[in-house]
Formats: sequence, C-alpha cells, structure tokens
Amino acid sequence: MSQVLFDQPAVSEAKELIESQGLRFEPELDDLVGLYEDGELIACGARLGYVLKMLVVAPSHQGTDALGGLITQLIRSAISAGHDTVFVFTSPKNVASFKALNFRLLVAHDQTALLEHGPGLEAYFASHDSQITQGHNGAVVINGNPFTLGHLGLVEQAARQVDRLYVFIVREDQSIFPFAVRFRLAQEATAHLRNVTVLDTSRYSVSAGTFPSYFLKRLDDVAKAQMQIDLLLFAQRIAPHFNVECRFVGEEPNCETTAAYNKLMAEILEAHAIRCVEFPRILAGGLPISATRVRQAFAANDIETLRGLVPPATLEFLQSPLARPIAERLRS
Repeated sequence: MSQVLFDQPAVSEAKELIESQGLRFEPELDDLVGLYEDGELIACGARLGYVLKMLVVAPSHQGTDALGGLITQLIRSAISAGHDTVFVFTSPKNVASFKALNFRLLVAHDQTALLEHGPGLEAYFASHDSQITQGHNGAVVINGNPFTLGHLGLVEQAARQVDRLYVFIVREDQSIFPFAVRFRLAQEATAHLRNVTVLDTSRYSVSAGTFPSYFLKRLDDVAKAQMQIDLLLFAQRIAPHFNVECRFVGEEPNCETTAAYNKLMAEILEAHAIRCVEFPRILAGGLPISATRVRQAFAANDIETLRGLVPPATLEFLQSPLARPIAERLRS
C-alpha cells in the first residue's frame, strides 16, 4: 500500500525512518511517498523536481519489493509533473539495487553515484546528432547570468584554437535570468563566430539546485561531490560524444569555490586525456568583468557602466520591457 505523505505527523514519521538509517532529512521536496504494512511505515522516498531522494526501506523489509513500489509511485509523480526522466544520487554501494529497477548508471566516484531512469541522456544526444562534427573540438560551459563581454572574450579566444567550439549553456533555472533568455543572449552574442555552436546542458550540468546531500556523511563533502559528478559527467559522457578534446575556462581570482572547481576540473579532465586551458579574465575599469558586476549595474540602471560590460545583444535586452521584471527582482 502506498500513500502520499503531507500531514505533519506522517512527515515526522518519515523523517524518523530516514534518520534511523543514518541519513539526513531534507525538507525541500515536491512529494513524499510512504509504504505502509499493517499501519506501519515500512519505506519512504521523496521527489524534488526530477530528482528522487531519501529512498529508505526499513531493515525488516529490505530485500523485498518495497523499493520498487516506492520508485513506481515517485516516477508516476514525476511524469504527472512533466518530467520524462528522473535522477537518483546515491552511494555507490546502492547502484546494483537501482540498476535492477531499470536505472542506468551515468557516473560514480568516491561517495557518490548518479543514475537515471527514462530517455534521458540518450535522447539528449540524439537531439543534437546533427550538430556533431569531427575535428579538433573544444567546449566552454557557461551559466551566463547574463552573458557578458567576459563570456564573449572567453568564447572568441577559445574559438580561435579549435575547429568547432561548443558553448554549453547551463539549463538549470536557478539564476535570476531565465534559461531561455540566457540561451538566446549567448546565441546572439556569438552569431558572428562561424565555428561556434551554442547548446544547452539539459540535466547534465549538476547544479546546487538538483544535488541532494542527504546520503553524504559530512556536509563539507557536498561541494566536492557535486563538482566531481559534474566534471565526470562532462569527461566521461559529454566530451566523447561531441569529440571534445579541450575545455576552456576563465581564471577565477575572487571566488574560492570557482577557483577550487577550476583546479579539480584540470585534474579530472587531464585524467581523461582532455586538455584544460585557463585564460586570464577580461578586465573593464581595471577589474574582472563578471555577471555580478552586470547585475549590480543593471539594478542601479547604470547604462554607461553596462556598455563596458556586456555585448550589444545583452545591452539591448537589459533596456527592453522584457527585462523590467528581472530588474525589479534584483532591486527587491
């Protein structure tokens, strides 16, 4: 028997079961499903967007079909919410259990494994088959919140070094500028570069918004595990499919987290025979151009400063009525 858990006593019961198995309860969720037997909660699991998490089976029912029952209910929930593919981040020791339920392993490292159920990665690759070219190809991965002259400078320098440069725009909508806007501005700003193809990352750039940490023993392991999964997905899956031999990145003098990501990127990519090239940041007014500077100037309606920070396409958008709701959110 399954039941969607929303009332506080039931949620508290699920939290107790989850924590009894040495996991953390994460309250951010869209659905929480429980399996009961004779009035006793024997298993529970949650969904946040397309990510399944906190999947727990009581010791008395491990080895039964309880996990399969949970997965079935949560996949139905995800489909109803418009997701044809779901992710599970878990400990590598649990991979075999999920494979038995038709999940495919995408990548595993140290404490973390990522599996998916549904058309997922293969459908993503198939949708871009016509854009794959042979040769010495490179890639940059950009959030573009929004697209700046710094991003453009990175793309232009990288494009001169390869036959084809793929500019992957992070699809995860955790930014103040929506994905559709970020993607369009990247396309418009790079339209003059004939060997540049702008693509989205689909689900395959792991953001803080999708990466759950309930199964990690130490919270200070979270950032490193997230980075490892992100970079291994690129090195083992994305780069080989698009014939990418080199990834380009801008140096990071200010943000400690991004600097650590760049260092780990070089280690992981080079272990997979992919070069990692770091370019100096583009400066304006003696300071590195950043999307943060752009957002600050935009919120202050400082058009003169914006002219020195963003390409014409971005400036045109920032001055359009479509950008007004974004400006209001920044100011608030």
